[in-house]
Amino acid sequence: MYLLIRLQELLDKTRAFDFLAPLALRLYLVPIFWMAGTRKLGDMDSIIAWFGNPDWGLGLPFPEVLAWAAALTEAGGAILLLIGFAVRWVSIPLMVTMVVAAVTVHLPNGWLAIAEATGPFATERTIGAVERLEKAKEILQQYGNYEWLTENGNFVVLNNGIEFAATYFIMLLVLFFYGAGRYVSMDYWIRKAFMR
Repeated sequence: MYLLIRLQELLDKTRAFDFLAPLALRLYLVPIFWMAGTRKLGDMDSIIAWFGNPDWGLGLPFPEVLAWAAALTEAGGAILLLIGFAVRWVSIPLMVTMVVAAVTVHLPNGWLAIAEATGPFATERTIGAVERLEKAKEILQQYGNYEWLTENGNFVVLNNGIEFAATYFIMLLVLFFYGAGRYVSMDYWIRKAFMR
């Protein structure tokens, strides 16, 4: 029992570095939301049309408002996550964007972000995508420089399921409850200075 207590005490000493976890979550999410938000801001007319069109888009009400809200939330949220300012607050609208994206865009495609033909989450869609991927590989192997094309990685088919949106939601949920972390966030220093 003495050894177990000592090991637990050693483990507890790692809490001195607990600020690294929320920092890692924030830094991981920054480029994701920055790219998503700035891509939308760069072509708002197309994004508004996609948000509003029920035939080939999402068919959402108030597409102008929702498109601007999503773009500004993502781009602005990336900046706030980077500097660690209002992280718990900005996590809320970012989680909402992830839920909306999961339900309106990704849910019809199932769970998987990348198509796989086997496993419990494989669907007819992913099985069909993998069949097409194999055919594309055959064509590239026969008519293309396949070794050069795959030198830096393998080809995959994006299934566009909810996996990534759900993962980002969970990461934001952690930030919502735990905040930006100590030492390397504005939230920490503001709280330390003004909210003793």
